[in-house]
Amino acid sequence: MADTLAIFPWWVVAIDYVLGLIMWTLIGRTAMGIFLPETSNFFFMRFFVRSTDPVIRMFRWVTPGFLIPQLVPAFVAWFFFMVRFYLMPWLLGYSVMGMLSFPLESEVAAFVYKLSTRAP
Repeated sequence: MADTLAIFPWWVVAIDYVLGLIMWTLIGRTAMGIFLPETSNFFFMRFFVRSTDPVIRMFRWVTPGFLIPQLVPAFVAWFFFMVRFYLMPWLLGYSVMGMLSFPLESEVAAFVYKLSTRAP
C-alpha cells in the first residue's frame, strides 16, 4: 500500500478501491448467476444480489433490452472497468495504465505473491 500511495494521491486510491470493489462484486454476481438463480438462499448469492441491485438499477437506462438477465451485471461491470482504465487516468493527466497497474489489483497481486514466496 505504501508504494501505491507514493505513486497516487490517497483520494485516487480510495476512489479506485470503491470502483474496483463494485466492479469485482458485479463480476462475482455474474459468475454465481451461471450456477445459481438470483433467488437462491445461498448466502454469497444473497450478498451479491443485495449489494449490486442498486448499481444495476442505476445503469438500467443504458442496459440493452436484448441482454439475458445473467449478463447484465457483467455489462455494468464493464462500465466500471472503462472508468477505471480510461477515464480516471485521463482526468488525472496520466497516460492509460496497463494491466495490473490499478491500485486495488496491484495490492492483491502483491499480497498473493508474498503468500506464494513464503518459505514453508
